[in-house]
Amino acid sequence: MADLSTCYLGLKLKNPLVVAASGLTASAEGARKAAAAGAGAIVLKSLFEEQLDAELAGAEAALAQGAHPEAWDFLKGAGTEEGARDYLRLVAGAKEAGLPVIASLNCRGAGRWAEFAGRIEEAGADALELNMGFMPASTEELGEAVEERLFTALREVRAATKLPLALKLGSSYSSLPAVASEAARIGVQGLVLFNRFYRLDVDLAGLTLKAGASRSSGSEYGESLRWISILADRVPCDLAASTGIHDAETALKLVAAGASAVQLCSVIYKRGFGVLGEIARAMGDWMDGKGVASVAELKGRLAQWRSGDPAAYLRLQYIQALTGIS
Repeated sequence: MADLSTCYLGLKLKNPLVVAASGLTASAEGARKAAAAGAGAIVLKSLFEEQLDAELAGAEAALAQGAHPEAWDFLKGAGTEEGARDYLRLVAGAKEAGLPVIASLNCRGAGRWAEFAGRIEEAGADALELNMGFMPASTEELGEAVEERLFTALREVRAATKLPLALKLGSSYSSLPAVASEAARIGVQGLVLFNRFYRLDVDLAGLTLKAGASRSSGSEYGESLRWISILADRVPCDLAASTGIHDAETALKLVAAGASAVQLCSVIYKRGFGVLGEIARAMGDWMDGKGVASVAELKGRLAQWRSGDPAAYLRLQYIQALTGIS
């Protein structure tokens, strides 16, 4: 029998299948279901900066309605504490499921997150995923400033906790390898590629904005595959794939490219937690059939640095498709 175990963020996982941060992992019950279905680990639903901002806005409204001005600091602290306490309870409850628990913070930049990182460690999380979901929209802010916002937040969180730290990124950086390398120097132990940002759409009937498709299809793993293969063993970080992983074939491709773990979400919403066991079994069957003894043996076989044709990972296929040049 093939050995599906893997090491991610210094944690021993029985397989590479990680349930991604989502409503699936927003409760202790979700954690128990993931564990029973055979997940290797879970990432808890993210605590968003906007959630705390909304609670603080509620405190401001109370002040506007006649609360004594000296009560502002108390109200502000109570708003922050309420969101924090709920999340810390989630961490503690999820730990009872008996599998590695990775907490998740979703923020726009540096700020109050360092404090929460330390408290999440105290609550018992095994690692922390920092989801940097801000979207630069200013015509005045250059790329270097955007990246420095990211690095400043990482430094603050790294200084506040000893937990293994993963960074979940979008792909829209001018030099993703340079960003990944600097994140590793700061002390990030894992990179999750890529963040599935909010999709925007337009309702033409009402000429209003609406949400686009919130879940991935099984064809959306290409960017993760490319960049994991390029970064594998070039940055001193574990790599995890996210978006578009719906079956064992895709999971195996990403491991072969260099991923230590793969994060699943949309396929679980579609087919239920039982799909985790199905994918794990199918991965093991394929590996047995190919004589691949372990995930460790498969990992990185198709990384770019090992290839005799590294251009195939970059422009070559694009050129061939458009010009026919071989």
